[in-house]
Amino acid sequence: MRTPRLEIEYCTQCRWLLRAGWTAQELLTTFTTELGEVALIPGTGGVFDVRLDGETVWSRKEQEGFPDLAVLKQLVRDRVAPERSLGHTDRKH
Repeated sequence: MRTPRLEIEYCTQCRWLLRAGWTAQELLTTFTTELGEVALIPGTGGVFDVRLDGETVWSRKEQEGFPDLAVLKQLVRDRVAPERSLGHTDRKH
């Protein structure tokens, strides 16, 4: 297993595969060398969780909604490349 490993667990009952895939694509595009692996994990019960090396970065149930992509990128960046600027994404918030 390559590290860091980012996991996106999504609800198959809710048909959130496209959202999970898009989120994975955006994170892989932004963190081309910082992420070792990205996994999509089918789940049920309304789950949409993003984990980095087992640590929950975002939970739809806990945060009561889906992550804004800019916020999610900042959360991942803070863990894998804290010194890195995200350009316009950093300026939005």
